[in-house]
Amino acid sequence: MSDRIAQVVRNTKETQIRVRVNLDGTGQAQLATGVGFFDHMLDQVARHGLVDLEIEAKGDLHIDGHHTVEDVGITLGMAVAQAVGDKAGLTRYGHAYVPLDEALSRVVIDFSGRPGLHMDVPFKSGMVGAFDTQLAFEFFQGFANHCGATLHIDNLKGQNAHHQAETVFKAFGRALRMALTIDARSAGVVPSTKGSL
Repeated sequence: MSDRIAQVVRNTKETQIRVRVNLDGTGQAQLATGVGFFDHMLDQVARHGLVDLEIEAKGDLHIDGHHTVEDVGITLGMAVAQAVGDKAGLTRYGHAYVPLDEALSRVVIDFSGRPGLHMDVPFKSGMVGAFDTQLAFEFFQGFANHCGATLHIDNLKGQNAHHQAETVFKAFGRALRMALTIDARSAGVVPSTKGSL
């Protein structure tokens, strides 16, 4: 299996972002987005997805975190798509349920080549630290659109917004891990009757 590693640099007038991803990592993360809670959530993705992540982001945080969080999602999606390559041998589908105390979330992912996000997470608070909970949607939308993945994200239970967000990001990591695994039984075969994804 060739190395599934990619680095993407994306610069706009609003953000300057560098993402490096190793899909066959051990869950190591070096994160500096300027939004502490967002770094904490990205660390969950790395740890539970067993992907190595390096993310440096400089954005217009004097306005708010919107551009930074969304553009990290876009750049991470681009990097994962690049690292995945032609998807030969990929498991393709992944899903996970993750609890944290009273909160429970489910994430299902399909590396289908058809971007789509269906997200139902009724956050109980608008902010967690300096993180606007509305930006979770923007992150996953950016990722799905630029990775070419279909994502279904549902928070099934939860009263604490920190717990809700953490179960979502942990479940995303676990679903990502499952979907990105190389299936030894179909090595070299693209997992689609069409022959391409």
